Amino acid sequence: MSTFPVVSAEDVIDQQVRVQFEAFLDEHRGALNRCLDGLTEEQARRSLVPSRTTLLGLVKHATFVERVWFDEAVTRRSRAEIGIPATPHESFVLDEDDTIATVRRAHRDACRASRRATASLGLDDVVHGNRRGPLPLRWVYLHVLRELAQHCGHADILREQLVGE
Repeated sequence: MSTFPVVSAEDVIDQQVRVQFEAFLDEHRGALNRCLDGLTEEQARRSLVPSRTTLLGLVKHATFVERVWFDEAVTRRSRAEIGIPATPHESFVLDEDDTIATVRRAHRDACRASRRATASLGLDDVVHGNRRGPLPLRWVYLHVLRELAQHCGHADILREQLVGE
């Protein structure tokens, strides 16, 4: 089982901004993936709020986010071609065959694909496949970081409700 890169934000204080962005993204990607550590399948699926937000659903949604911003936006492939839901709301829906292992693996795979998709791009390079229109990669990185940070906060609260940590 592969893991997320181990470079922390503290390790890149004096690095170029691109390296800093990627370290922050990977820290948040890893934190969200680890929110499932030590949980049973039932706990990971347990709904504690009125919305579809569950810990397993958050990681599944984060996979959707990676594919929207680093596949659809970069390659201009449609969501149908990529094989992801049409809307963010649908990305939280858990299928019967979704397990901690399968959702985590899909998330790690999507994150690796995101890194590959952006490796040759500069922060000022523009991606054209988002509904907002052309966007610089720098903005995409900031947007994804904001979303991951919000979902890490959601995961912290749900995990605390489930297991008290």
